[in-house]
Amino acid sequence: MKYKDYYALMGVPRNATEAEIKTAYRKLARKFHPDLNKEADAETRFKEIGEAYQVLKDPEQRAAFDALGTGFKDGEEIRPRPEASGAYGSDGDAQAAEDFFSDLFGRHARQSARSYTPEWPGEDLHAKVTVSLEDIYNGAQRTLSLQTPVIDDQGRVTYQTRTLDVAIPKGILDGQRLRLASQGGLGMGNAPRGDLYLEISVETPRRYLIDGRDVTSDLPLAPWEAALGAEVVVPTPSGDVTVTVPAGSSAGRRLRLKGRGIPGNPPGDFYVMLGIVLPPADTDARKAAYAEMRKALDFDPRAHFYR
Repeated sequence: MKYKDYYALMGVPRNATEAEIKTAYRKLARKFHPDLNKEADAETRFKEIGEAYQVLKDPEQRAAFDALGTGFKDGEEIRPRPEASGAYGSDGDAQAAEDFFSDLFGRHARQSARSYTPEWPGEDLHAKVTVSLEDIYNGAQRTLSLQTPVIDDQGRVTYQTRTLDVAIPKGILDGQRLRLASQGGLGMGNAPRGDLYLEISVETPRRYLIDGRDVTSDLPLAPWEAALGAEVVVPTPSGDVTVTVPAGSSAGRRLRLKGRGIPGNPPGDFYVMLGIVLPPADTDARKAAYAEMRKALDFDPRAHFYR
């Protein structure tokens, strides 16, 4: 019988755990699967890996293989050591043990490798979808086109386009992920598909600032609106809202609209940041109006600045 170093074939040490052997097999079987790898020796390597895995995954077969010992080279003709034959031969003789190992590591393992259909779930796929701030306020529907690898009738890897209708839930935040079960890559054998994970990217208009579920927007006011108070219509992602600006408001003051932020449990708040915009003094009439204001108000904005 010719020796094969199954540990070397699998790329694992002789003291590898069952989990390490399984992980190595999955990786190598995917790499050398004839449907995915068109190199000349891919099928041979795939069968050898399957043969090695059939032996090393079974505790009794692995123990029998380990009893052969080390120091052999691949392809070298071997006979079991007497102690190995005594352990596994029916009457303790070397020939019985050799017949056992020949069956165990030759015909049996190769037949198992040929009949064994590797199964593992399909790969999880990841994609990014961009939505508007209005979408996360109200929820939305998106139709996505995805390209996933498939194997055609000639065994070649091609890409198939799939379309999915995806519901964007109300209140989802930037950076969160949606999991679409069984919408990922195809599984091998009878294993299920992987999952599809969609990362949400929120496209935010410049006038809004998002902090968690709270949203802030600047509200420019004329000087008299800030001084005398006013009713101002403020656009928000959920629609226009009329805001009461208290008399005597100064720039930088924040007005809170409770529960008007991004929906959730609880929802966020919407904040209006007040700013004062001065009319330009670009005509003689406007300059005169500013001069009259200076006389009438007798106001020193730096009265407490140096104290």
